[in-house]
Amino acid sequence: MDLDNPVLRLCQDGMRAEAQGRPAEARALFEQAWARRTDDYDACVAAHCVARQQDDPEEILRWNQEALRHADAVGDDRIAAFYPSLQVSVAMAHERLGNPVAARTAFGRAAEHVGALPADAYGEQLRTAVTDGLRRLG
Repeated sequence: MDLDNPVLRLCQDGMRAEAQGRPAEARALFEQAWARRTDDYDACVAAHCVARQQDDPEEILRWNQEALRHADAVGDDRIAAFYPSLQVSVAMAHERLGNPVAARTAFGRAAEHVGALPADAYGEQLRTAVTDGLRRLG
């Protein structure tokens, strides 16, 4: 992550606040990141982070769809490893909203991108989420 980028730095600080049990601070940092976005890459990352702090599954879905829209507009490899996370988040929101067909479709799209994930715990967590989601939704 390019920590010289103020939007990405705000998102990282927000994730740290989340991990430390400070959700209101995390939400404020993510909203600042969204307000300071300067391009589609920034917007993608910030929208995905804003989605993390939503309580309503429809808002989670809306923000992650916004992140996907910006990811598609980036048009280069910077975003490749981000697609599985975005699609899993969309799938899980659809599942919570009782839309199993849309959830399965999003898990399928995530599966198309798992090859771009790093070979680490985070990558394995997303691969497992995709596999479990596809199995659960048949």
